[in-house]
Amino acid sequence: MSEAFGAYDLVIRGQRILTTAGIAPREVGIRDGVIVAIEPLGNGLTGTEVIHLADDETLIPGLVDTHVHVNEPGRTEWEGFASATRAAAAGGVTTIIDMPLNSIPPTTSVDGLEQKRVVAKDQAFVDVGFWGGAIPGNKADLRPLHDEGVFGFKCFLLHSGVDEFPHLDADEMEEDMKELKSFDSLMIVHAEDSHAIDRAPHPGGDHYETFLASRPRGAENKAIAEVIERARWTGARAHILHLSSSDALPMIASAKRDGVNLTVETCPHYLTLMAEEIPDGATAYKCCPPIREASNRELLWKGLQDGTIDCIVSDHSPSTLDLKDLENGDFAVAWGGVSSLQLGLSLIWTEARHRGISLEQVVAWMSEKPAALARLHNKGQLALGYDADFSIFAHDDAYVVDVKKLKHKNPITPYDGRPLSGVVRKTYLRGSEIDFQNPSGKLIRRGNV
Repeated sequence: MSEAFGAYDLVIRGQRILTTAGIAPREVGIRDGVIVAIEPLGNGLTGTEVIHLADDETLIPGLVDTHVHVNEPGRTEWEGFASATRAAAAGGVTTIIDMPLNSIPPTTSVDGLEQKRVVAKDQAFVDVGFWGGAIPGNKADLRPLHDEGVFGFKCFLLHSGVDEFPHLDADEMEEDMKELKSFDSLMIVHAEDSHAIDRAPHPGGDHYETFLASRPRGAENKAIAEVIERARWTGARAHILHLSSSDALPMIASAKRDGVNLTVETCPHYLTLMAEEIPDGATAYKCCPPIREASNRELLWKGLQDGTIDCIVSDHSPSTLDLKDLENGDFAVAWGGVSSLQLGLSLIWTEARHRGISLEQVVAWMSEKPAALARLHNKGQLALGYDADFSIFAHDDAYVVDVKKLKHKNPITPYDGRPLSGVVRKTYLRGSEIDFQNPSGKLIRRGNV
């Protein structure tokens, strides 16, 4: 660092700096990886390094993606920490929180958590935290995992897709919620009802509409009602993962008005894709809960705008190409999961600007709100005392998605060939540009962030 008084490690100057007061002409001073000065443009902050933003660039806080399946160890051929965090950084995401399943072992014990940390620690290009898992029989593991720094606990109300992460029934979920309430942790729930799915039509074949009928909105609605009531009875904090059914919005809004401690996320695929346009056999689009109709999509956007839905995260759930059953395109056989970790900001910005929604609002949904969900008190905003995590975003630039150029491990995404607005030109972690060669991400723990 320069010896001159008041000099910073890095100063960024630009007409478009997204601060907590909106986009404004500012100078940002960074020292030791932390934002320590935000001044009006022209105040002349001095730094060892000075970056001048181009007129078409906006400095935005790094996105926080609290729903990422990295799958390492155990299924590293699906995804790994190096590939996932490179993809995150390329998309302007500077913090991810890894889901507790699809890796082997799952993060349902302190030992499982430690195995993840060992493999992640020298591979992460962005900061990485971990969710714990709540499964039948591991209630005694919840407090130790919490004390070891997981950000909360995920459970399923139906088969998770992998046998080593069994699901809870609603009574078991309530018991675990009571336990989590005792140390103020969070239960995050894959809310689809197993009985309703069992009674739905079988999903076999390559017609998307057959698959959609096999995962009806009613299954989601019924499970969400259970989460709401069990959260109401226990007083625990609860979070609905990847909301796809707009039918559930009125009861979610009602529960929030009643003071139920509930938050809700949705994902880019539910906000940008629609069932009517999914080709037969296009299993890249398969996810659970499923992508629904255009009318449903519009209501999800309304739910975001009125605050019923809190945040937007990727649910990046990759697999190998063979598990997507590309040869046959059978939606019953294919792995359910959309790969979009690198694309979320561009996807949402492309849709949002058509709807007259500001970049500030998009970034709040994808950065500030997920950070608040995970109680990351120094992430998600460009503000004094926060980590200097940000990206330089060219909001009017455009590109066409080329799956071969994406940094996640397996080259498949439903967005291949799709034109998008908004290009992430550079991403910074604690004031240093991410170079995709030297991993500088940290493993973060609840309470230490």
